[in-house]
Amino acid sequence: MMRLRMAVAAASAATLSGLSCIALGSGIAAADPDCPALYVVAIPGTWETGKAKSPTANGRGMLAGVTDGLPRSTHVTYVDYPATAFPWEGDIYSASKKQAVRNARAVVGAMAQRCAATQIALVGYSQGADAAGDLAAEIGTGQGVVPPDRIAGVGLLSDPSRSPSDTQIGQPVGGTGAAGVRASGFGMVTDRVRTICAQGDLYCSTDDHDYLMRLAGYLARQDTNPGSLWGYGLQAASVLVELRAHGGISALQSQLDSESTRAHAQQLAKFYAAGTHESYGTYQVGDGQTATGWMHNWISALAD
Repeated sequence: MMRLRMAVAAASAATLSGLSCIALGSGIAAADPDCPALYVVAIPGTWETGKAKSPTANGRGMLAGVTDGLPRSTHVTYVDYPATAFPWEGDIYSASKKQAVRNARAVVGAMAQRCAATQIALVGYSQGADAAGDLAAEIGTGQGVVPPDRIAGVGLLSDPSRSPSDTQIGQPVGGTGAAGVRASGFGMVTDRVRTICAQGDLYCSTDDHDYLMRLAGYLARQDTNPGSLWGYGLQAASVLVELRAHGGISALQSQLDSESTRAHAQQLAKFYAAGTHESYGTYQVGDGQTATGWMHNWISALAD
Protein backbone atom coordinates (compact mmCIF):
# COMPACT_ATOMS: atom_id res chain seq x y z
CA MET A 1 0.00 0.00 0.00
CA MET A 2 2.85 2.37 0.88
CA ARG A 3 4.49 1.70 -2.49
CA LEU A 4 1.17 2.38 -4.25
CA ARG A 5 0.79 5.72 -2.42
CA MET A 6 4.33 6.74 -3.38
CA ALA A 7 3.72 5.83 -7.03
CA VAL A 8 0.50 7.87 -7.12
CA ALA A 9 2.25 10.86 -5.50
CA ALA A 10 5.10 10.68 -8.01
CA ALA A 11 2.67 10.48 -10.92
CA SER A 12 0.71 13.44 -9.57
CA ALA A 13 3.87 15.51 -9.18
CA ALA A 14 4.92 14.72 -12.73
CA THR A 15 1.47 15.66 -14.05
CA LEU A 16 1.46 18.98 -12.15
CA SER A 17 4.95 19.71 -13.44
CA GLY A 18 3.79 19.08 -16.98
CA LEU A 19 0.75 21.30 -16.50
CA SER A 20 2.98 24.06 -15.14
CA CYS A 21 5.14 23.89 -18.24
CA ILE A 22 2.05 24.17 -20.46
CA ALA A 23 0.63 27.09 -18.48
CA LEU A 24 3.93 28.93 -18.66
CA GLY A 25 4.49 28.18 -22.33
CA SER A 26 4.77 31.83 -23.38
CA GLY A 27 7.42 32.45 -20.74
CA ILE A 28 9.43 29.47 -21.90
CA ALA A 29 9.19 30.68 -25.50
CA ALA A 30 10.49 34.10 -24.49
CA ALA A 31 13.47 32.50 -22.74
CA ASP A 32 14.20 30.01 -25.55
CA PRO A 33 17.68 30.86 -26.89
CA ASP A 34 16.43 30.00 -30.39
CA CYS A 35 13.71 32.66 -30.10
CA PRO A 36 15.19 36.18 -30.19
CA ALA A 37 13.56 39.16 -28.56
CA LEU A 38 13.70 40.95 -31.91
CA TYR A 39 13.87 39.39 -35.36
CA VAL A 40 15.30 41.79 -37.97
CA VAL A 41 14.43 41.12 -41.61
CA ALA A 42 16.75 43.10 -43.89
CA ILE A 43 16.10 43.57 -47.63
CA PRO A 44 19.11 44.88 -49.60
CA GLY A 45 18.94 47.22 -52.59
CA THR A 46 19.23 46.69 -56.33
CA TRP A 47 22.31 44.66 -57.31
CA GLU A 48 23.33 44.15 -53.66
CA THR A 49 22.05 40.57 -53.63
CA GLY A 50 20.93 37.97 -56.17
CA LYS A 51 22.98 36.81 -59.16
CA ALA A 52 23.94 40.33 -60.21
CA LYS A 53 25.23 41.42 -56.80
CA SER A 54 28.36 43.53 -56.54
CA PRO A 55 31.42 41.61 -55.28
CA THR A 56 31.66 44.06 -52.37
CA ALA A 57 27.98 43.84 -51.38
CA ASN A 58 28.11 40.31 -49.92
CA GLY A 59 24.33 40.15 -50.15
CA ARG A 60 24.05 42.88 -47.50
CA GLY A 61 25.37 46.10 -48.99
CA MET A 62 24.22 49.36 -47.37
CA LEU A 63 22.29 47.62 -44.61
CA ALA A 64 25.44 46.09 -43.12
CA GLY A 65 25.91 49.43 -41.35
CA VAL A 66 22.46 48.98 -39.81
CA THR A 67 22.60 45.33 -38.76
CA ASP A 68 26.24 44.76 -37.80
CA GLY A 69 26.76 44.77 -34.04
CA LEU A 70 23.11 44.62 -32.98
CA PRO A 71 22.42 43.30 -29.44
CA ARG A 72 22.67 39.56 -28.84
CA SER A 73 18.92 39.47 -28.22
CA THR A 74 18.35 40.06 -31.94
CA HIS A 75 18.57 37.75 -34.91
CA VAL A 76 19.05 39.10 -38.44
CA THR A 77 17.99 37.49 -41.71
CA TYR A 78 18.96 38.98 -45.07
CA VAL A 79 16.41 38.39 -47.81
CA ASP A 80 17.81 37.11 -51.07
CA TYR A 81 15.93 38.04 -54.25
CA PRO A 82 16.83 38.93 -57.87
CA ALA A 83 17.47 42.63 -57.01
CA THR A 84 17.36 43.53 -60.71
CA ALA A 85 15.76 46.44 -62.53
CA PHE A 86 15.91 45.88 -66.30
CA PRO A 87 14.50 43.21 -68.63
CA TRP A 88 17.95 42.14 -69.90
CA GLU A 89 18.89 41.21 -66.32
CA GLY A 90 16.16 38.57 -66.20
CA ASP A 91 13.54 40.32 -64.05
CA ILE A 92 12.12 43.81 -64.41
CA TYR A 93 11.93 45.96 -61.27
CA SER A 94 8.31 45.12 -60.40
CA ALA A 95 8.87 41.37 -60.69
CA SER A 96 12.09 41.57 -58.69
CA LYS A 97 10.47 43.59 -55.91
CA LYS A 98 7.47 41.27 -55.83
CA GLN A 99 9.84 38.35 -55.19
CA ALA A 100 11.53 40.31 -52.40
CA VAL A 101 8.16 40.88 -50.71
CA ARG A 102 7.26 37.20 -51.12
CA ASN A 103 10.57 35.99 -49.64
CA ALA A 104 10.41 38.45 -46.75
CA ARG A 105 6.82 37.48 -46.01
CA ALA A 106 7.85 33.83 -45.82
CA VAL A 107 10.63 34.33 -43.26
CA VAL A 108 8.46 36.67 -41.15
CA GLY A 109 5.66 34.11 -41.10
CA ALA A 110 7.98 31.25 -40.23
CA MET A 111 9.54 33.12 -37.30
CA ALA A 112 6.16 34.31 -36.00
CA GLN A 113 4.80 30.78 -36.04
CA ARG A 114 7.84 29.32 -34.29
CA CYS A 115 8.39 32.06 -31.69
CA ALA A 116 5.17 33.58 -30.38
CA ALA A 117 6.90 36.17 -28.18
CA THR A 118 9.39 37.47 -30.77
CA GLN A 119 8.85 40.97 -32.17
CA ILE A 120 9.75 41.76 -35.77
CA ALA A 121 11.56 44.69 -37.40
CA LEU A 122 11.76 45.30 -41.15
CA VAL A 123 14.59 47.29 -42.72
CA GLY A 124 15.30 47.99 -46.37
CA TYR A 125 17.40 50.10 -48.69
CA SER A 126 16.39 51.37 -52.16
CA GLN A 127 14.46 48.57 -53.94
CA GLY A 128 14.65 46.71 -50.63
CA ALA A 129 13.02 49.68 -48.87
CA ASP A 130 10.27 49.59 -51.49
CA ALA A 131 9.70 45.91 -50.71
CA ALA A 132 9.96 46.29 -46.92
CA GLY A 133 7.53 49.21 -47.03
CA ASP A 134 5.04 47.22 -49.13
CA LEU A 135 5.20 44.30 -46.68
CA ALA A 136 4.75 46.70 -43.74
CA ALA A 137 1.73 48.27 -45.49
CA GLU A 138 0.28 44.80 -46.07
CA ILE A 139 0.64 43.95 -42.38
CA GLY A 140 -0.51 47.36 -41.16
CA THR A 141 -3.73 47.19 -43.14
CA GLY A 142 -4.62 43.77 -41.72
CA GLN A 143 -3.74 41.74 -44.80
CA GLY A 144 -0.38 40.43 -43.61
CA VAL A 145 1.09 37.16 -42.45
CA VAL A 146 1.29 38.53 -38.87
CA PRO A 147 -0.92 40.97 -36.93
CA PRO A 148 0.27 44.60 -36.76
CA ASP A 149 1.20 44.35 -33.08
CA ARG A 150 4.04 41.94 -33.92
CA ILE A 151 5.88 44.73 -35.79
CA ALA A 152 8.30 46.66 -33.57
CA GLY A 153 9.62 48.99 -36.26
CA VAL A 154 10.12 49.57 -39.98
CA GLY A 155 13.27 51.38 -41.15
CA LEU A 156 13.47 52.57 -44.76
CA LEU A 157 16.51 54.09 -46.47
CA SER A 158 15.82 55.77 -49.85
CA ASP A 159 12.28 54.42 -50.23
CA PRO A 160 11.09 54.85 -53.85
CA SER A 161 7.49 54.85 -52.55
CA ARG A 162 8.06 57.47 -49.84
CA SER A 163 5.04 59.58 -48.94
CA PRO A 164 5.29 63.18 -47.64
CA SER A 165 3.35 62.00 -44.57
CA ASP A 166 5.94 59.36 -43.59
CA THR A 167 7.99 60.19 -40.50
CA GLN A 168 11.36 61.43 -41.79
CA ILE A 169 14.61 61.36 -39.88
CA GLY A 170 17.12 64.10 -40.61
CA GLN A 171 16.50 67.13 -42.78
CA PRO A 172 13.08 66.71 -44.45
CA VAL A 173 13.02 66.45 -48.24
CA GLY A 174 10.24 67.47 -50.59
CA GLY A 175 8.31 65.59 -53.24
CA THR A 176 7.58 61.88 -53.13
CA GLY A 177 9.31 58.65 -54.05
CA ALA A 178 9.87 58.19 -57.79
CA ALA A 179 7.47 55.23 -57.82
CA GLY A 180 4.62 57.18 -56.21
CA VAL A 181 3.16 56.72 -52.74
CA ARG A 182 1.51 53.56 -51.39
CA ALA A 183 -2.21 54.05 -51.86
CA SER A 184 -3.07 52.23 -48.62
CA GLY A 185 -0.46 53.88 -46.40
CA PHE A 186 0.98 51.94 -43.46
CA GLY A 187 -2.25 51.54 -41.52
CA MET A 188 -1.81 50.39 -37.95
CA VAL A 189 2.01 50.35 -38.11
CA THR A 190 2.31 54.00 -39.26
CA ASP A 191 3.64 55.14 -35.89
CA ARG A 192 6.49 52.61 -36.10
CA VAL A 193 7.80 53.56 -39.55
CA ARG A 194 10.92 55.73 -39.94
CA THR A 195 12.25 56.82 -43.32
CA ILE A 196 15.48 58.56 -44.34
CA CYS A 197 15.92 60.24 -47.71
CA ALA A 198 19.13 62.12 -48.49
CA GLN A 199 18.86 65.61 -49.95
CA GLY A 200 19.06 65.23 -53.72
CA ASP A 201 18.26 61.50 -53.87
CA LEU A 202 15.85 61.31 -56.81
CA TYR A 203 14.76 57.77 -55.95
CA CYS A 204 12.99 58.93 -52.80
CA SER A 205 12.55 62.64 -53.55
CA THR A 206 11.02 63.39 -56.93
CA ASP A 207 9.49 66.82 -57.50
CA ASP A 208 5.69 66.73 -57.43
CA HIS A 209 5.53 68.48 -60.80
CA ASP A 210 8.16 66.33 -62.51
CA TYR A 211 5.55 64.24 -64.32
CA LEU A 212 8.07 62.58 -66.60
CA MET A 213 9.95 61.05 -63.65
CA ARG A 214 6.73 60.19 -61.83
CA LEU A 215 5.23 58.43 -64.83
CA ALA A 216 8.51 56.54 -65.36
CA GLY A 217 8.40 55.44 -61.72
CA TYR A 218 4.74 54.51 -62.03
CA LEU A 219 5.41 52.36 -65.12
CA ALA A 220 8.31 50.64 -63.33
CA ARG A 221 5.88 49.38 -60.67
CA GLN A 222 3.57 47.61 -63.10
CA ASP A 223 3.12 43.85 -62.97
CA THR A 224 0.44 41.40 -63.99
CA ASN A 225 -0.91 40.65 -60.51
CA PRO A 226 -4.66 41.48 -60.57
CA GLY A 227 -4.56 42.22 -56.84
CA SER A 228 -2.18 45.13 -57.47
CA LEU A 229 -4.24 46.82 -60.16
CA TRP A 230 -6.48 48.83 -57.82
CA GLY A 231 -3.46 50.44 -56.17
CA TYR A 232 -1.83 51.23 -59.50
CA GLY A 233 -5.13 52.70 -60.72
CA LEU A 234 -5.26 55.03 -57.73
CA GLN A 235 -1.66 56.13 -58.32
CA ALA A 236 -2.28 56.74 -62.02
CA ALA A 237 -5.43 58.70 -61.18
CA SER A 238 -3.57 60.89 -58.68
CA VAL A 239 -0.87 61.69 -61.27
CA LEU A 240 -3.51 62.56 -63.86
CA VAL A 241 -5.47 64.76 -61.43
CA GLU A 242 -2.32 66.73 -60.59
CA LEU A 243 -1.39 66.89 -64.27
CA ARG A 244 -4.76 68.39 -65.17
CA ALA A 245 -4.46 70.90 -62.33
CA HIS A 246 -1.07 72.09 -63.60
CA GLY A 247 -1.60 72.49 -67.32
CA GLY A 248 -2.84 69.10 -68.50
CA ILE A 249 -1.16 67.20 -71.32
CA SER A 250 0.62 70.36 -72.45
CA ALA A 251 2.52 70.33 -69.14
CA LEU A 252 3.71 66.78 -69.85
CA GLN A 253 4.54 67.68 -73.46
CA SER A 254 6.63 70.59 -72.22
CA GLN A 255 8.71 68.11 -70.24
CA LEU A 256 9.16 66.00 -73.35
CA ASP A 257 10.52 68.71 -75.62
CA SER A 258 14.19 68.60 -76.56
CA GLU A 259 15.27 71.26 -74.07
CA SER A 260 13.44 69.66 -71.13
CA THR A 261 14.68 66.21 -72.11
CA ARG A 262 18.23 67.53 -72.17
CA ALA A 263 17.70 69.12 -68.75
CA HIS A 264 16.43 65.81 -67.36
CA ALA A 265 19.43 64.00 -68.79
CA GLN A 266 21.79 66.52 -67.21
CA GLN A 267 19.95 66.25 -63.88
CA LEU A 268 20.26 62.46 -63.91
CA ALA A 269 23.92 62.59 -64.93
CA LYS A 270 24.65 64.98 -62.07
CA PHE A 271 22.70 62.81 -59.65
CA TYR A 272 24.57 59.62 -60.56
CA ALA A 273 27.93 61.38 -60.55
CA ALA A 274 27.29 62.77 -57.07
CA GLY A 275 26.67 59.31 -55.61
CA THR A 276 23.88 60.66 -53.42
CA HIS A 277 21.94 57.40 -53.52
CA GLU A 278 24.96 55.54 -52.16
CA SER A 279 25.76 58.11 -49.44
CA TYR A 280 23.68 56.76 -46.53
CA GLY A 281 26.73 55.41 -44.77
CA THR A 282 28.10 58.97 -44.47
CA TYR A 283 24.97 61.13 -44.84
CA GLN A 284 24.43 63.07 -41.59
CA VAL A 285 20.97 63.11 -39.99
CA GLY A 286 21.86 65.05 -36.83
CA ASP A 287 23.75 64.66 -33.54
CA GLY A 288 26.77 63.39 -35.47
CA GLN A 289 24.90 60.30 -36.63
CA THR A 290 24.90 58.95 -40.15
CA ALA A 291 21.73 57.55 -41.69
CA THR A 292 22.85 53.94 -41.22
CA GLY A 293 24.18 54.73 -37.74
CA TRP A 294 20.90 56.28 -36.65
CA MET A 295 18.96 53.31 -38.00
CA HIS A 296 21.32 50.91 -36.22
CA ASN A 297 20.83 52.67 -32.89
CA TRP A 298 17.05 52.80 -33.35
CA ILE A 299 16.82 49.08 -34.11
CA SER A 300 19.09 48.32 -31.14
CA ALA A 301 16.76 50.27 -28.83
CA LEU A 302 13.79 48.26 -30.11
CA ALA A 303 15.51 45.09 -28.89
CA ASP A 304 15.70 46.31 -25.28
